[in-house]
Amino acid sequence: MEHLSDRIKSLSVSQTLAMAQKSRELKAKGFDIISLSIGEPDFNTPDYIKEAAKKAIDDNFSKYPPVPGYNDLREAISRKFKEENGIYYPPEQIIVSTGGKHSIINVILSIVNPGDEVILLAPYWVSYWDQVILAGGKPVVVEATLENDFKVQPEQLEVVITRKTRLIIFNSPSNPTGMVYNRDEMEAIARIVQKHEGLYILSDEIYEHIIFRGEHVSMASFDFICDKVITVNGVSKSYAMTGWRVGYIGAPLWIVKACDKLQGQFTSGVCTIAQKAALAAISVKDSSRQMMKEAFQRRRDLVCKLLKDVKGFRVRIPQGAFYVMPDISYYLGKSDGEKVIHTSDDLALWLLDKAQVAVVGGDAFGSPKCIRISYATSDELLVEAVKRIKTALENLK
Repeated sequence: MEHLSDRIKSLSVSQTLAMAQKSRELKAKGFDIISLSIGEPDFNTPDYIKEAAKKAIDDNFSKYPPVPGYNDLREAISRKFKEENGIYYPPEQIIVSTGGKHSIINVILSIVNPGDEVILLAPYWVSYWDQVILAGGKPVVVEATLENDFKVQPEQLEVVITRKTRLIIFNSPSNPTGMVYNRDEMEAIARIVQKHEGLYILSDEIYEHIIFRGEHVSMASFDFICDKVITVNGVSKSYAMTGWRVGYIGAPLWIVKACDKLQGQFTSGVCTIAQKAALAAISVKDSSRQMMKEAFQRRRDLVCKLLKDVKGFRVRIPQGAFYVMPDISYYLGKSDGEKVIHTSDDLALWLLDKAQVAVVGGDAFGSPKCIRISYATSDELLVEAVKRIKTALENLK
């Protein structure tokens, strides 16, 4: 008999990873699957980063590293925050973790008690919900609309904050929508946080360098709430380093100490070789980051143009990241004569079967009328994928 903990029973499987796994399994069986499900740049890690990793191996960086990260990496992250984001976190207020996802769960487990409320701005990244549940917290969802470019309005936040609200999780550029909050929109949210004692905001800025219009603004750059902001970032998206697993936070010292304590019991320090690769990524200025951003913008323009020709899809043009989230509510309740599409997850699975294209249903993102499409793949595959989707959907009546 299985005796699983209530904790693990309460968690759902990541829908993005589940769809990616299904795609891989079908490909292994010989099916011609086009995967638009996972948030992973299709570029290789730049050569200068790989060379730094090779040198680290030759230089015998093979011993246990400090739990919060090597000092030179934390110093480089501190400089990066100051130069690129206009915020000051000294090295002792930085901790390096095993990817951005690890950084986020470190923070949540460090400051959220059972029964504390955590506000999620929907559409939200899939793991936020389950990480709050894991900590015993209560997710409170504030839903943005397509008409507002999937951006939550300040008055929506005001009405849900209570004495139990401990944390707001904020993400711009957004996964899954690709939308970017401007400075005025962010300041309005910051002013709300400022008014409430004991309320903190976790700002997930992992897509900061993939912005096509306007500027990236760090939440901690508003000096009147900098002591209430935890900034999470990493090297996965901007440097095509998803497999290296390096994320980091900048935060008030007491939060960093708590994360250090927690991480010391879970994972200890991040892989030594990956840290040296991350140091090179953050420290060296080359053209690879700009090249990738330009490619993502071209693909954004291409896929949005194609999706606007798909009957029933409502599309907002994303301003960053590499996702687009069309509203597909036109197809809910429709059938191909065998299968009725009740949910966006139903539609995602139906498209995998009928079009052999993998997308992710919006239910897991708190947006049940949408699907998420990642355009971090080649132009040719994007054209073919949307063609398949369009043809398949003609069979739903």
